[in-house]
Amino acid sequence: MVDTTGPGPTIDHDDTGAIIFYPGLGDAPGSIPMRIERDGLGEREVPADAYWGIHTSRALENFPITRRAISNYPDLVIALARVKQAAARANRDLGALDADKATVIDQACQDIIDGQFHDQFVLGAIQGGAGTSTNMCANEIIANRALELMGHDKGQYDILHPIDDVNRSQSTNDVYPTAIKLAMVRGIQALLPEHRALAESFGQKAQEFRDVLKVGRTQLQDAVPMTLGQEFGGFKTTIAEDFDRLGEVIPFLCEVNMGATAIGTGITADSRYTEAVRAHLAEITGLDIRTAPDLIEATSDVGVFMTLSGVLKRSAVKLSKICNDLRLLSSGPQAGLGEINLPAKQAGSSIMPGKVNPVIPEVVNQVAFSVVGADATVCAAAEAGQLQLNAFEPIMASSILQSLMWMTKACRTLRENCVEGITANEERLSAQVASSVGVVTALTPWIGYRKAAELAHRALETHRTIRELVLEEGLMDEVELDKALHPDRLSGVTDATTQIVLPPLSQDD
Repeated sequence: MVDTTGPGPTIDHDDTGAIIFYPGLGDAPGSIPMRIERDGLGEREVPADAYWGIHTSRALENFPITRRAISNYPDLVIALARVKQAAARANRDLGALDADKATVIDQACQDIIDGQFHDQFVLGAIQGGAGTSTNMCANEIIANRALELMGHDKGQYDILHPIDDVNRSQSTNDVYPTAIKLAMVRGIQALLPEHRALAESFGQKAQEFRDVLKVGRTQLQDAVPMTLGQEFGGFKTTIAEDFDRLGEVIPFLCEVNMGATAIGTGITADSRYTEAVRAHLAEITGLDIRTAPDLIEATSDVGVFMTLSGVLKRSAVKLSKICNDLRLLSSGPQAGLGEINLPAKQAGSSIMPGKVNPVIPEVVNQVAFSVVGADATVCAAAEAGQLQLNAFEPIMASSILQSLMWMTKACRTLRENCVEGITANEERLSAQVASSVGVVTALTPWIGYRKAAELAHRALETHRTIRELVLEEGLMDEVELDKALHPDRLSGVTDATTQIVLPPLSQDD
């Protein structure tokens, strides 16, 4: 038995491909009322209450690949309905579609946009045919809902047809990529607020920790002092940089190839249709929808998907690096760095009592790994396109839409369940700075690099502080030394009270 379970309806097939179970209509095989639908390959039974039809049924049999159905991507479902709605309005305006049919198709699309019938998009997101099955599924669902609105039974396609009416002036090759782009815009629009909120959360911690001095590190070795606030401020800036990069992709996604039909020549569509459908799509979405200047190029080119995927990868990798830092800074709590405390969210071990792990940064790390892998998939799929069409847009759509959703949720959980609750171990940080030989770097303008290096080695060997050794050798007086080692100066936050006139160094220094 092939199981194509998705998050919505569960559909099982026997070895012949016949549907033997459909939820809500009884559990026993043979208890489900069926209707007969026909296509160019023959006829088959479809559950009588299903809004999808024979093309979807065949695709369910052909692509039992993933349990992640199209209904898992509500942005894509809504985008498909918006494209079909714009097409119906354009065809009505041009007289290519009967006004009464256009009206019910429009309403059926609006029902989907409003959240109804999403569970009918039962197909797996990964499929052959460059998205044709997804387009057919949308056509069938819209047609059968329109028939229902007209008072007719599902499947009475002699009255209103999924292809002749719902798909009028269209091809999968302009509908599907346009819908993907619109779905990705919605995904970015959902991600951006969470992305910004995470950056601001790090910014708030930067303010909270602005006076907490600590030892900076390079290559995991002690470096010079800084404040914990500066470190968290760096996290904020790192994340905020990608906010603009993500937003910059939206205008490119708003360039569509509607009206291109099969390969960009516009065959089967009125010459006025391209502008008419663009105008309606812009009105429906509220976006600055533009028609690509070269529809043949636009039908085969998937460059914008690589651009978005690349920006998502950049953002994910940078976010993952920050999570690595959070895990390292909070390591311990006794035998690690132990500089900060992450909120304890759950028991960390089934064998070690009291152990708590950095589970929130860990899950965000894993989201980042997935986004990186998705980008590799998108690049491979983009390269594999041939001639006038890229057949692998389904995997590109699935990969990018998943990355957008997961990144949105990752930013939210990192902020709510981790960053907002971070505290500093100030006593530990203060002790580390006091014993750090890294402070000697601040003294090189007075004592020179060579002497500073000597003091650093001696401090490590004797377990004495740099301050003690400098005073012992009379290299600087106590007042001068205190100014040079003032926390503000060590961290680069120099004000009028710590301004020092530096003496010239000798040639030996």
